[in-house]
Amino acid sequence: MVIMVQPANVYGNPKCKPSPVIIPVIDLTDSDAKTQIVKACEEFGFFKVINPGVRPDLLTLLEQEASKFFALPDSLKEKAGPPDPFGYGSKRIGPNGDVGCIEYILLNANLSLTSHKTADVFRQTPPVFREMVEEYMKDMRGMTSKVLEMVEEELKIEPKERLSKLVKVKESDSCLRMNHYPEKEETPTKEEIGFGEHTDPQLISLLRSNDTEGLQICVKDETTWVDVPPDHSSFFVIVGDTLQVMTNGRFKSVKHRVVTNTKRSRLSMIYFAGPPLSETIVPLSCLVPSQDDWRYRGFTWAQYKSSAYKTKLGEYRLGLFEKQLPFSLSDVCGATY
Repeated sequence: MVIMVQPANVYGNPKCKPSPVIIPVIDLTDSDAKTQIVKACEEFGFFKVINPGVRPDLLTLLEQEASKFFALPDSLKEKAGPPDPFGYGSKRIGPNGDVGCIEYILLNANLSLTSHKTADVFRQTPPVFREMVEEYMKDMRGMTSKVLEMVEEELKIEPKERLSKLVKVKESDSCLRMNHYPEKEETPTKEEIGFGEHTDPQLISLLRSNDTEGLQICVKDETTWVDVPPDHSSFFVIVGDTLQVMTNGRFKSVKHRVVTNTKRSRLSMIYFAGPPLSETIVPLSCLVPSQDDWRYRGFTWAQYKSSAYKTKLGEYRLGLFEKQLPFSLSDVCGATY
């Protein structure tokens, strides 16, 4: 199954005619799902998942509780901010000057670890919110593991669970982000940026939203933006930079963004599945036996996370780690955060 959509915008050659773009739709219960997933990761770095095995009532209730938090007075929400990076944030996205028509909460997926700002969010919400967040993140961890297991099986990756264990272990550095794009009193004459173009640094991301449009992905020659039709009952999988490196560029970390041009508010939840901070990220030897063929230098997830945190959203973060660079990685990413 596929979704055929028209490009939202075509930049560059004015003679270029927009052509339909097909977004893969994959049923996780399909016997051929693993083959479809690998193809989608290679061609798009993005696909829609149906029959994910997540309770519909959990999605509905969590969305309702998140909406209640964002409806609180600013004075109460700001008690959980500013983000460090966890906690509540508004308009500012990261520390490097990026802004958008957005407010959000970022929560550590490992709630056993101390995070004062995550605790501050829960202090402004009823106990049921934390319970649902914990259950949701458990389901997201299971889904990311399942997707990566299918990738391992299709590509015959050895040793077993080389990828999936990175998101299963307790030390996995994953997080949950809830983005709220407030409704507008008047529809703007042109699209406004809610969340600027970027790639996700982790292994993969799982995204779902309410039925409000706004998500766009960049496809083909990386100049064409495509609107992704919203579907609150399904999930979208996004390949991250780390998985692109581990497949030596075979999988594509897709650029995406959110534009706001509607009177309806948009609420999205994104689970970022990351490896442990100490994990060394290199192309998988079973896929690329010779290090001479590596497109990227090795680095730890902590190094890459620190480097990404220092850049603006739209920068090509992996450029610092491509093998042709004449300087040492320790010169640019020695610190962690």
